[in-house]
Order: sequence, then C-alpha cells, then structure tokens
Amino acid sequence: MKEYQTQDIRNIALIGGAKTGKTTLAECMLFEGGIINRRGTVDDKNTVSDFREIELERQNSVFASVLYTIFNDKKINILDTPGFDDFIGEVIGSLRVADSAVMTINAQNGVEVGTEVTWRQAEKFDKPVIFAINHLEHENSNWDETITQLKQHFGGGITILQYPVNAGIGFNSIIDLMKMKLFKYPEDGGKPEILDIPGDQKDKAEEMQAAMIEDLAANDEELMEKFFEKGTLSEDEIQSGLKLGIIDRGIFPVLCVNAKQNMGVGRLLEFIANNAPAPDEMPGVKTTEGKELKCNNDDPVSAFVFKTMIESHLGEISFFKLYAGEIGESEDLMNANTSTKERISQVFAFAGKNREKVGKVHSGDIVAAIKLKSTKTNNTLNSLKNPDDVIEPTVFPDPKFRTAIKAKNQADDEKLGVALNEIHRMDQTVISAYYKELRQMILEGQGELHLNIVKWHLENLYKVPVDFLTPKIPYRETITRPSQASYLHKKQSGGAGQFGQVYMIIEPYEEGMPEPSKYKLKQVLSMSSVNPLSAQKGDTEITVNVRGKDEISLEWGGKLIFYNCIVGGAIDARFLPAILKGIMERMEQGPLTGSYARDIRVCVYDGKMHPVDSNEVSFKLAGKTAFSMAFREAGPKIMEPVYDLEVIVPEDKMGNVMTDLQGRRAVIMGMEGGVIKAKVPLAEMGRYSTALSSLTSGRASYTMKFSEYAPVPGEIQDKLLKEYAEKQKEED
Repeated sequence: MKEYQTQDIRNIALIGGAKTGKTTLAECMLFEGGIINRRGTVDDKNTVSDFREIELERQNSVFASVLYTIFNDKKINILDTPGFDDFIGEVIGSLRVADSAVMTINAQNGVEVGTEVTWRQAEKFDKPVIFAINHLEHENSNWDETITQLKQHFGGGITILQYPVNAGIGFNSIIDLMKMKLFKYPEDGGKPEILDIPGDQKDKAEEMQAAMIEDLAANDEELMEKFFEKGTLSEDEIQSGLKLGIIDRGIFPVLCVNAKQNMGVGRLLEFIANNAPAPDEMPGVKTTEGKELKCNNDDPVSAFVFKTMIESHLGEISFFKLYAGEIGESEDLMNANTSTKERISQVFAFAGKNREKVGKVHSGDIVAAIKLKSTKTNNTLNSLKNPDDVIEPTVFPDPKFRTAIKAKNQADDEKLGVALNEIHRMDQTVISAYYKELRQMILEGQGELHLNIVKWHLENLYKVPVDFLTPKIPYRETITRPSQASYLHKKQSGGAGQFGQVYMIIEPYEEGMPEPSKYKLKQVLSMSSVNPLSAQKGDTEITVNVRGKDEISLEWGGKLIFYNCIVGGAIDARFLPAILKGIMERMEQGPLTGSYARDIRVCVYDGKMHPVDSNEVSFKLAGKTAFSMAFREAGPKIMEPVYDLEVIVPEDKMGNVMTDLQGRRAVIMGMEGGVIKAKVPLAEMGRYSTALSSLTSGRASYTMKFSEYAPVPGEIQDKLLKEYAEKQKEED
C-alpha cells in the first residue's frame, strides 16, 4: 500500500443513532474510493463493516469497524460505530482517536436520543462535527424540520452547505451552495451530472449561500472585515473560513446524502478531503505526565492502542493511532504500561475483515499490528528513545446494568472466566468479577441488550452455555451507637483445653473523631460458652486507656479501628492479633445478613487468660463472638449502595420517567435541559434500561455511577433480616 504523509490523512468517526445509515454510508465511501468494486447492503448481509456473525444475525453494528478509503489522493480512515447506546464504549474509543466526526441524521426522524448521546461524546472530546442528512429518498423525510431541530439542539453553528431539491420518493438532486451548482444523480447513484441551478431555485440558493457566507464570516474577525467590505467572500475565503470554523467547532457543516443509492457520497468525501482537519492540525495528545505529543514524523515513536479485536483466523489484533514518529516493518517498541518489548513484524491497514500490508506508517495514521505479546487497549507503544511516555488512557463509562452469570455446566467455570476476560479485552465496558460476599459472578455492562450480546458470544463462539440470574445486592452492615459485650470461651474435653475471655466496646467510626477515653453505656452484655444463660444487663461507665491502635482500610470500603486498651496484663499481647482476626472474620460476614461490615471501631479493654489452656484459637473465638453480641446491641443498620443517575429524556416523556423513578425510591436532585438527576438505590435498578425504553419508546438514555452507601428504610431492613434468617434455617 502507498505511504501517506500526515497532511494527506483524515481520521473520521461515523457516529449517530441506530438506523441512521452509518454502515451503508461507509460502504459507499469504500466503493467511491475503489477499495471495493461492488456495494453490499445490510439487508443482504454483505457489507464490509458488519462482517461478524452477531452483526449479520442482528443486521446492525455491535463493534466499531476500522476501515479506510482513498479519495483525491487522501487516505481517509473511517471508524464506523454502532448506533445503540448499549455500545457507547465503541463510540468513545473511536472518537478518542478520530480528528473529526461525521454525524448521520435520519431525515425521517430528525434529532434522536442517539444523536444527542453521540453529540455529547464528540463535545467531550472537542471534535469537529460534520452533519450528513441521510434517508432523503424516504417518503417521510422532512428536511426543514430536521434543520430546525439541529439548530434548536446544537445552536447557531449549524451551517447549511447543501440542500435537497426534491426530498422524498424520487429524490435525486442536491444544490451545493459552495459550488453554486445542481448535482443531479442517476437512478442507481454514483457520479452526478453537474448543472446550473434552475431558475425556480436561483433566488433560494442565493439567499441560502448569503446566509452560509455570513455564518462563516461571523466565525473569524478577518473574514468578517472582508465580508463587510465586499458584502461576500471569494471561493478561497469560503474554503479558508470553513476549515478554520470546523476545527474551532464554530461551524458544523450540513450536507446531503442518500447512502442507500450512493447519492452525495462522493461530494461528502471530497468535502472531508478538502476541509476536515489533518492529524497535525488538531491539538496534540497528553501523556499522564502532562507532556503534549503533536503529530510529527521527526519525533520518537509514540502509538496509542485504542482497540483490540480477536479474530479466529488472525488472533489478537491491536489497532493503534501513531501520534508521533514513523513505524516500518520489524520494528522494536517498548510498551510503556507493562515495560515489555514488542516486535512490530508487520503493519496493516484494515477494511473490515480485509487487510493490506503497509510498508511505512507516518504520524497521524490509524493502522493495526497482529499478535502482540502483552499489549492491550489503552497501552502506549514507544520507541526505545522515550520508553516511559504513557498516553492518557481513554476513560470508559461506568456500568449501568448488571446480572449474575453462571455456567450451566460446572465443568465450564474455568472456560467462562477465560472467555469473559477475552471479551473484556475487546470491549472495555464489559466487566466481570466474582464477589465472595455475594457468592456470585457478576457481569456488568451498558444495558440489557449489551449483556445479551455477551451471552450470545459465550454460547455461540466460546461454546459455554450460561444462565443469567438475579444479582444479589452488595449490602453493608454498620452500627449507630456504642455497645459493650464480653464473652468467655471455655472448652474442656480431656487433654489441653481452651480458655479465653474478652471484654470489648464497639462504636460507629467517623473520620476525625477523637480517640476513645470514657463511655457511658446503657447496656452491658456478658455471656459464657459454658453457661449461655448467664447474661447480665445494666448501666455502667467505662474508662479506657489506649495502648495501641490498628487502623485497617477495608477492601470493601470503610474502616475498622482496633484499639488495645488492656491494662495490668489481663490478656497477653500475643493474643491480640488473634482477637483482631476473629473480629475481621465477623466483619467479612456480618451478623445481620452475612454482608460485609464497615466503619466500626473496637476497644478491647479487659479479659482473662488461663496459664495452660489459653491459646490463639480460644481468643479468636472469644473476640468473634463478643463482637457479634456487641454488634446486635449497637443499633445495627443495613446500608445499601446508592447511585447517581442521569436520565436524558424528551420533555413529553419526563412525567412518566419521574413517576417511575419515585416508585424506585429515587431522590430527585434536579431537572435541567431534558436531564433528570437523581439518587437511586441499586436494589431498585434491576432491568431499568428495559423499563426506560418501554416508557419512552426507546428515546431516552441514562448513565449511573456509584455515589455512596446509605441506610435502608426500616421496613426493607426487616424484610432483609427475615429473608436471611429463613435462608440460614434452610442451610442448617
């Protein structure tokens, strides 16, 4: 394949909602560039972009496809992204390395939720956006309404460069306001006949061109001065204003296409080649140390792996963007994340499942290498001259849908783990982990559809049949007031016995609270393993003297603070670690529901030993039981995970969504611009994506992120305690 210099490369992401025609448009782009000699269709299941079995079956994109075409001697790398919100990770990964985006709009539907979702991602990455209005051939297409919606949603930067003459059935003509010509296409699309603008369109075209020129001039002071001088701009000045406005995101050009019949696609490619930014015209990428890497062939190599795919006939494919330097064949690079050397044997340009070897890659290009040893998505590959530069990783969204997953056949457990790890390497938004506290493997993703696709892959490609189960909620247990208890563990059964007695006070822990000194307790509880009925209660005041302190940050969140307040050698110091171990065992399986306990501090202030029978086991059991007894008397509380929820919803559906959220114990934090912000317990979010889709006819989307643990309401705590007691009875 021919080498392409940085200034001759364009990197675009095709973004937009589902069914807006991105894959069909990509197919036309490859056809127009001569990469393929016939156009496939989604219906015929033969497009270059959607070649994976699941995509053929569903007839929509699941993964972003890395493609390229050649137009006017420019290499245009195309990242064709899925349109469903469940696969937003593919959009994010693609926009991260693209230099601009082409947003497809279905002229029948105008601005959809998918449009807004992908627009926000483009805005977040500060990427230029070109709008391609598609499906103009459909009888329900509405150009004027679509433009009105674009301006309402995305502001005054919307700049019309083309408009359709006869949108609807029989559509075949576009007026181009830059060239001031009519483009008339044959029935099967392709190369247009370029004609003068007919008389009945002349006034409209001139009026719209004047508006376009004014938009361009308003984006640049120098052009504005020339516009005021002459009342118009020359073709070169228009071109200059366009490019500058696109890069600065002051101008969002609007063009027309009929991708199904390949109308307007060649002109769109010409526009991209002439006006979309080259990689070195965009801001550089930052390293984790704050260094900026600007596309420059003379700098040492730095490449960022933005996507990993695993194909049965090729193995692992690492797609990367070269941000600096040049790469040839058989080049040794250093993985800055893992400090391992990688040999780049060959570099390939991919067009779907097809690939072509590239002799040398210049900075700014997007290519791939095969079978790298230890390189994954978000890794940086550098020359040996700058081995430590790490490009900032792409941040993928937190999961918003979860399920428990289990192999139907227990013998497949290991295969399931390997398969899920492999799927995560390809899709960073698929997350799985085994939770010891829940005794479940939890699978998380962006929605129910997303996880159903994972299940399809497991069963059809990895041959691991699985079941989805209701996921348990990772509750936490804590206390709300101080409490005291003592326990004597005594066991004599011939030979060496067991003896250990522990007195302790427990109380809620908060950051910054003073060290313990004096407690006035309304309840004192003591018990013996010899005589369980020897319980005593009454008021007491206890003074403690801190002799030692262990502060333990718990892996499940919160802390345990353990104080040694023993005086007079009542318990030998060598037994204190055993007491702490017993407490930790009970913290890992809380007394109320078996959930993790957190945010507690413990003072062990007294006890008894036996010169012969005391040992570590005795004090571990005594500490564990005393802690359980004190916990139950300390106003125990079950805590539940609460998430910050943001729902993007059309205004006419807001009432329905609000009512549903209130039924899920949500606390509404605010509403603004079609976004509802709320705090919602995780326990109430099961199948929310399905419910939201049903409530809004698929027009809403949402994100959720863990916020905090909060106490569950009393009636729910009672229910959880009852369920746990019944479960314990069944297990006994």
